[in-house]
Amino acid sequence: MIRLARVGARKQPHYRIVVIEKDRARNGRSVEVVGTYNPRTNPATVDLKRDRIAYWTGNGAQLSDRVEKLLAAAPKAEVAPAA
Repeated sequence: MIRLARVGARKQPHYRIVVIEKDRARNGRSVEVVGTYNPRTNPATVDLKRDRIAYWTGNGAQLSDRVEKLLAAAPKAEVAPAA
């Protein structure tokens, strides 16, 4: 499953977007970190490794509801043309 893991100090949330087994605890040992989400910036900052997310979803990983919304809302990265 791909979901959020909370990090950061008390009342200062910052999240990692992680690939983790579904039965593990929210902040349990993850397989891979595939992004970060910081809701405290204006606007909220989302950094994603889209290629790794596509790899894991291709291998059967499910997205949590919140991560699915973050993926839809995050702008696609600009690809520079090959020179």
